[in-house]
Amino acid sequence: MRISSTLKVAGLAGLAMLAACKQGDTPAAAPVIPDIALPDLSLTTLQDVTKELSSDAFEGRSPGTAGEEKTVAYLIKKFEEAGLKPGNNGKWTQDVPLVEITAKNATPLSFTGGKTPVTLQYAKDYVGFSYRVQPKTEIKDSDVVFVGYGINAPEKGWNDYAGLDVKGKTVVILVNDPDWQTKEAKGEFNGRAMTYYGRWTYKYEEAARQGAAAALIVHDTEPAAYGWNVVESSNTGTQYLADSKDGGAKETVANGWMQLGKAKELFASAGQDFDKLRDAAKVKGFKPVALTGVKASFSFDNMISKKMSRNVIGVLPGTKRPDEYVLYTAHWDHLGRCQPVAGDDICNGAVDNATGTAGLVTLAQAYQKAGAADRSIVFLAVTAEESGLLGSKYYAENPIFPLAQTVGGVNMDALNAVGPTKDIVVVGRGKSELDAYVEKLAKLDKRVIKDEPTPEKGFYYRSDHFSFAKLGVPMFNFGSGEDLVTGGVEAGKKGSEDYEKNRYHAPGDEYEAITNWDGMLADLRLYYVAGRMLAMSDAWPNWVEGDEFRAARDKSRPAK
Repeated sequence: MRISSTLKVAGLAGLAMLAACKQGDTPAAAPVIPDIALPDLSLTTLQDVTKELSSDAFEGRSPGTAGEEKTVAYLIKKFEEAGLKPGNNGKWTQDVPLVEITAKNATPLSFTGGKTPVTLQYAKDYVGFSYRVQPKTEIKDSDVVFVGYGINAPEKGWNDYAGLDVKGKTVVILVNDPDWQTKEAKGEFNGRAMTYYGRWTYKYEEAARQGAAAALIVHDTEPAAYGWNVVESSNTGTQYLADSKDGGAKETVANGWMQLGKAKELFASAGQDFDKLRDAAKVKGFKPVALTGVKASFSFDNMISKKMSRNVIGVLPGTKRPDEYVLYTAHWDHLGRCQPVAGDDICNGAVDNATGTAGLVTLAQAYQKAGAADRSIVFLAVTAEESGLLGSKYYAENPIFPLAQTVGGVNMDALNAVGPTKDIVVVGRGKSELDAYVEKLAKLDKRVIKDEPTPEKGFYYRSDHFSFAKLGVPMFNFGSGEDLVTGGVEAGKKGSEDYEKNRYHAPGDEYEAITNWDGMLADLRLYYVAGRMLAMSDAWPNWVEGDEFRAARDKSRPAK
């Protein structure tokens, strides 16, 4: 289960007492967290690397393209200049096998057999793609079933697929969790705070396990946490899959999203009331509803090419415990060429995530200046985050440095380009003993720790730290809140909303649009201290008892 993010800081002292313990041990004294001073960081480096990586010359840094070649070469150069050593047995890179798949010649999505035909145009009304490596994807005259939130959670006694075989059928699914409108982070599915059951990735996975032919998620901006423009830009054009032996044979034939208005048309055509069924799906015991007589049909061709992408890895060996590792991670990739806006078809990804990648270089310089730590520091720039955390997932499952010897780490994804804040927000607060370290960081920088303002967006499951967390490695995932030093919460929300609406996953995310670097430097200083505290300690932070990732950590580091 997921521990509530409303866990109070007052309880952290008790959690910290578990930090030096492994499964079966008696509680030991809380570990001593080293005092680390805030560093001086190079704004010039942060700006220069961000500017270079987000320039048009890098073509949006899509994996498997000329943009990747330039990105990897540039990062190796900057890592080397920062004094790092090659992190993969004398090599700077780790190969990550991918399949590049691009949908072409997509037909409209048609629903027939109801009162009136309902037709959805590709990109405008629906997006479709396949996780199967095959030249053509076709759904023809497939029965349609509404499966509510598409959740099968035996531990909660919840099964939206109960009583109906959906093999070969098209399932229509709601986004997020059934209780996402709950104001507090409590309830069957943690209320406002999204669980993994609410993520679109889970919904496709479960549909495949149930044998569905196609899975279509109904887009609704508030519970999805982004507009249709993000769905369109992220799911059209070239996509990347992890290369697998079976070519994705266990996946659904097709996945996709559909506009809310079109979903309502479809249900009306089938003689159903969408709003009433959506309300019914919030209640335990909901049973799937067949849209009787309605058939779904759509198809598209797939251009397929196998690619070898790369993670870039640098290491600063430790002086006392070099076989124990602390990670810094950031994804170097972005969307490449995407849906044009005002004639611009390059999604440069300046904030997302040239800034985080530039942060790796900036921190590497700072570590080299300060001198090596007791433990080794690994700087890992991963590929294909935008395609489903593929690069970090590959490293976590094929680690260069064993996860059992990896203490923890810091993930940096889209640094704060709005301005310095009075607060720190911890994504997934209350899940691990790293909270005690964040408490010390907040005091050091005179900031206040706050709960996530938008836990319904499920950020804990949307970035590369998740690949390590689910295999047991505690990872920091914190950053600036919304309470700006200048302008307060109102200005902070306005800045965040402006970025999400106008630049996130769009051509507008360019270097020139970044007007404030102070917030980035403020957070990077804390990221430096967070990693250095782990690297200068002999503690092994764990997940709290009962957390979903605790068992994986205990298995990798069993009691002696």
